[in-house]
Amino acid sequence: MSTRALDDPVVHLARPHRPVLVAGTLAELTGPTRGLVELPLRLWWHPHRAFDLGEHTMLLWMYENVLREAIRIDELRAHLDGPTLVRVWPELNLPRGVRAAWEARHPGLRRRTPA
Repeated sequence: MSTRALDDPVVHLARPHRPVLVAGTLAELTGPTRGLVELPLRLWWHPHRAFDLGEHTMLLWMYENVLREAIRIDELRAHLDGPTLVRVWPELNLPRGVRAAWEARHPGLRRRTPA
């Protein structure tokens, strides 16, 4: 039998033992929208850490990694852009916990359909 109180918030996990970090508002996400972006080693541990945001698949790949790996709000703010996130949301390949946490906080994401 579950001992979780009904008022306790649901904790979504990006992966085992890693709670999902979700921005309070999409407006606070003011990261780059074009050019080359180099993720810090903590977010992307590959030797080639630069992502060309002009290449759609690289943009998706970078967003997926940041959404999965961020543990500080400043990481989300520095690397994600709110309007871009809304636009690409349906295309992102995310763990269920990440998608559920972001859609719970920002219901407008869940109503988006691919263009």
